Amino acid sequence: MKFRRTLLGLAAAATALGMFSTGAMAQAAYKPEYKMSLVLGPPTPWGQAGKIWADLVKERTQGRINIKLYPGVSLIQGDQTREFSALRQGVIDMAVGSTINWSPQVKQLNLFSMPFLMPDYAAIDALTQGEVGKDMFKTLDKAGVVPLAWGENGYREITNSKKPIKSPADLKGMKIRVVGSPIYSDMFTALGANPTQMSWADAQPALASGAVDGQENPLFLFTVLKMHTVGQKFVTTWGYVADPLVFVVNKEIWASWTPADQAIVRQAAVDAGKQEIALARKGLVEADKPVLKDIAAMGVTVTQLTPDEREAFVKATRPVYDKWKSTVGADLVAKAEKAIAARQK
Repeated sequence: MKFRRTLLGLAAAATALGMFSTGAMAQAAYKPEYKMSLVLGPPTPWGQAGKIWADLVKERTQGRINIKLYPGVSLIQGDQTREFSALRQGVIDMAVGSTINWSPQVKQLNLFSMPFLMPDYAAIDALTQGEVGKDMFKTLDKAGVVPLAWGENGYREITNSKKPIKSPADLKGMKIRVVGSPIYSDMFTALGANPTQMSWADAQPALASGAVDGQENPLFLFTVLKMHTVGQKFVTTWGYVADPLVFVVNKEIWASWTPADQAIVRQAAVDAGKQEIALARKGLVEADKPVLKDIAAMGVTVTQLTPDEREAFVKATRPVYDKWKSTVGADLVAKAEKAIAARQK
């Protein structure tokens, strides 16, 4: 009997210890620091998105959730196309990521890269803030991350070292650096250019040496990175695609937080997204577009296409649009087109 009581006592003690250690583990589940991946750091709007989000989370959780920024996608050796996979695998805890960079893994995100789908900012908002945006979040959730809010990298305009680009013929034979998503190679091939896929880290020396003639990116990057110093003397605003950003968290990390902290992180992402979108559009929504004046002041020739000139690019890339409809999903494209047609300008 005594032996049995001892065994029972040991079992009870073990159970109590087990309960204690489980509770302790739950308390210790929060990491001292969370890794946030970004392609660009501050002072760019993209980098500011990460900084504002991290600061709001730290403040509102009283320091329970501390986030460190890793710009230059340094957690994955600068290869931005691997970011989404690394997020799912837990190499990265959270990110403010590009729909372009994640589109090789989540094909529906190619919607935003369909040429000339979104003619203005109201069109972007009609998608991200409407039913299409909700559908995208469901898709991202199924793909293995927790999406929380939208941000914006902006309209991608084209620059080069050779001449003003006013028609598809001007692009003929020009070597253009493009991001690592096949739709971009298709678009520039359709326009007669010679697209070259490379990371931004590789693109800068290639532009400086003249190995590549041009590139396409949001205009804030032109001024921040002083692209006129790497031979980019001509800018054309054509607004052919825009790149929404997404604030996301790894699923296991998300599950490790209390519901109250999850709500804080979500709201902080929404608030940071709104602030960042305003930053990304600053200087471009005004009638006189001060960003273009800043670029012209660098000795750069700025070309703003007329509606007819832009239409020539729309027609030249229409076969690419039609080809990618099936990849993105015909129903999703139709839903997007309908939302844009019904937008309030």
